[in-house]
Amino acid sequence: MRYLRTLGLIILDIILINFSYLLGLVLRFDGKTPEIYLNSYFKYAIYITLLQIVIFYFFGLYKTMWRYASIEEFLKVIGAVVFASVATAIVFITLIDREIPRSIYVMALLFETVLISGVRLFSRARDVFLSKGFKNGKKPTSQIKRTLIVGAGEAGVLALKELRKHKEIASIPVAFIDDAPEKKNKIIKGIPVVGTRHDIPKVVKDYKIDEILVAMPSIPEVQQKEILEIANKTKIKTKIIPGYYKVIEEDKFDLNLIREVEIEDLLGRDEIKLDDNSLSEFIENKVILVTGAGGSIGSELCRQIIKYNPKQLVMLDFYENNIYDIQNEIKRTYEDPQIVVLIENIREMERMEYVFDKYKPNVVFHAAAHKHVPLMEDSPVSAIKNNIFGTLNLLKCSDRFGIDKFVNISTDKAVNPTSIMGCTKRVCEIMVQTMNEKSKTDFVAVRFGNVLGSNGSVIPLFKNQIKEGGPVTVTHPDIIRYFMTITEACQLVMQAGAIAKGGEIFILDMGEPVKILDLAEKLIELSGFVPYEDIKIEFTGLRPGEKLYEELLLNKENSCKTEFEKIFIEKPYVHDTEILNKGLEKLEKDIHNNNKLELVNDLKYIVPNFTPDI
Repeated sequence: MRYLRTLGLIILDIILINFSYLLGLVLRFDGKTPEIYLNSYFKYAIYITLLQIVIFYFFGLYKTMWRYASIEEFLKVIGAVVFASVATAIVFITLIDREIPRSIYVMALLFETVLISGVRLFSRARDVFLSKGFKNGKKPTSQIKRTLIVGAGEAGVLALKELRKHKEIASIPVAFIDDAPEKKNKIIKGIPVVGTRHDIPKVVKDYKIDEILVAMPSIPEVQQKEILEIANKTKIKTKIIPGYYKVIEEDKFDLNLIREVEIEDLLGRDEIKLDDNSLSEFIENKVILVTGAGGSIGSELCRQIIKYNPKQLVMLDFYENNIYDIQNEIKRTYEDPQIVVLIENIREMERMEYVFDKYKPNVVFHAAAHKHVPLMEDSPVSAIKNNIFGTLNLLKCSDRFGIDKFVNISTDKAVNPTSIMGCTKRVCEIMVQTMNEKSKTDFVAVRFGNVLGSNGSVIPLFKNQIKEGGPVTVTHPDIIRYFMTITEACQLVMQAGAIAKGGEIFILDMGEPVKILDLAEKLIELSGFVPYEDIKIEFTGLRPGEKLYEELLLNKENSCKTEFEKIFIEKPYVHDTEILNKGLEKLEKDIHNNNKLELVNDLKYIVPNFTPDI
């Protein structure tokens, strides 16, 4: 189809070139052109035509899609016509035929400029006409979307070209937004830059925008968040080119890069800067064991670790379905990855000893844990068996088999715990630091808050509730949480492990806390609904063991920065080993009684600041 259009345009240019010269001859002699001049022209018409078509070709007049052409392309047409006409005149006047009056070449130049550029302008004008909402005097179907592109830089221009190229998308760019003052009121590829981010609401109204595309992938995430929040308030569908595409080359740009705005984009968190050298030294050619490898954190750790070429990645989980999925994903992504998948239970010491003895890991990332607060309130025995004694098995094996580093994944719920789950994770932190005091292995813990999109987290819950038409349930209007993306959390966990010296509790900078109610409202808006009108929000009350506010640090005076701006350290603390051991003995004895009150008291013995609901 493209070649037929090009051929058609060439044929049309041939007709217009000859028509221009013949019209010049007719007008020059008032309609009574002497036969000698007509014969002279027809004798060389084919050469005149061929010369000009070749020049047009080298000027690129048959490569441009004229319905999307900008001012630059039309200036190129004029330049090509002028050059071709002057070249024709010089060749024929000086070398071939001096009989044709010189004025004919000037007149032909004027006619060609009007006709050849006019034909191309027609396609462009028709497209603009349709983009403004008219077709045969009537508004077009609602399928055509008037698009506002935020960002008139390289990414925005490339997105513009792609949207124009793919008519099936029915997205017609009509305006740019850009904060650069030098770009305001400029025309880029035929599209005006009409204001800054603060003008988005007005532009949406004035230009009858149906869709917003944020094409500023290289700006800081905090600024991107501001832009998305402004766009979100317009209630207009917003899409984005994700921030991890920092450099977009024209021959690699793909419309598939453009995606819907997710709630993660509204967190406004800057890109993580990792030390690849320290991570390579930490992981490359090492045997890495990841427990809970099928879970949200564990599976993402596996994705990140495999990039650094471990000698072997041992993926361990008790639940087979999820770990089967991540195993297949890695095999599809990498050629002959050195991975081993084990279905084992960390509660069973004998099996853990077998795993450590056979695979001899250098580093352990321990991400296997029961994490749901309300469920663990109802199943305290399972929480203690898995989170405390399962972890203790791994700590003992790591010490006995002489691994280099053990990295325990902790949680903000371990700080001044109010739930059984949180308290079990605090006990794990104490065990990690205590074991570090007497072992050659470096034992550390990494503590962070909620992970967006993880299994069972609030985001998937809200999305399902919205999909069902509501209501969206929030426990309390004032409840706040710290949030981090899965990828971000896992990258920081690995970096913390790389710089660990032993005994530290690393705290990841979670940014500003987020109100769960605000999160619910934004998710409803991103789904194209109006909160409280289209989708109701109901408050259900705090669940057992749930805090209104989460904390990340036990003692702010006892924390310090690291070389990485998002990683802090709670300085090593020497715990009372006798209290810990006695408390663990009591727990091991009382878990057989299945008495929640006894277990809570045992936990309080180890963690005195544990304040349960009961």
